[in-house]
Amino acid sequence: MTAQVSAPAPAQTKGSALKAFFFHRPERKYINAYLGGALLGLVLFTSFFLTGNGLGASGGLNRIIVYFQDMVAPEHVDRVAYLLKLAGGEKNALDDWIVPMIFGTLIGGFVAGWWFGRLKVVTNKGPQISVRTRWALAFVGGGIMGYGARMARGCTSGQALSGGAVLSVGSWAFMFAVFAGAYALAYFVRKLWN
Repeated sequence: MTAQVSAPAPAQTKGSALKAFFFHRPERKYINAYLGGALLGLVLFTSFFLTGNGLGASGGLNRIIVYFQDMVAPEHVDRVAYLLKLAGGEKNALDDWIVPMIFGTLIGGFVAGWWFGRLKVVTNKGPQISVRTRWALAFVGGGIMGYGARMARGCTSGQALSGGAVLSVGSWAFMFAVFAGAYALAYFVRKLWN
């Protein structure tokens, strides 16, 4: 009888251990939806309490765009009434509570993705659609939503979440319209996901 000797496992280097810690975490279950909703409510309350404002994303992104626009064409910013409120004259478009919130949201999203082992690049799509088409549709849809958010003076988080929390009728009507539009469109694109 011959004894088999297995080769020793390769020693893990410091770099590979660090890489495993950051990029190869075990995937955890999603948080309970009711607990997540309660936590989101606490974040929204804290935002109202600390800043006097609710949550929103499009306003912060808009301010970042106007900041760069003011660097390139300040005379245009000074002529347009809407832009003048954000960055006209000596005003800095980034001097608002919503700008740090954008960066906090990005950092928080990355930390949560890392913590739950879901920090990876994935294109969610159905078998009937290519990755390129999925990205093109996402880009077009995001552009339409971004344009609509500025027309509505708030994105879905600003209108539905913050406006809904203070029982704004317009915000509730907006959210019902978003869901109705999404369900109506889903009928026509359902085969792409099956």
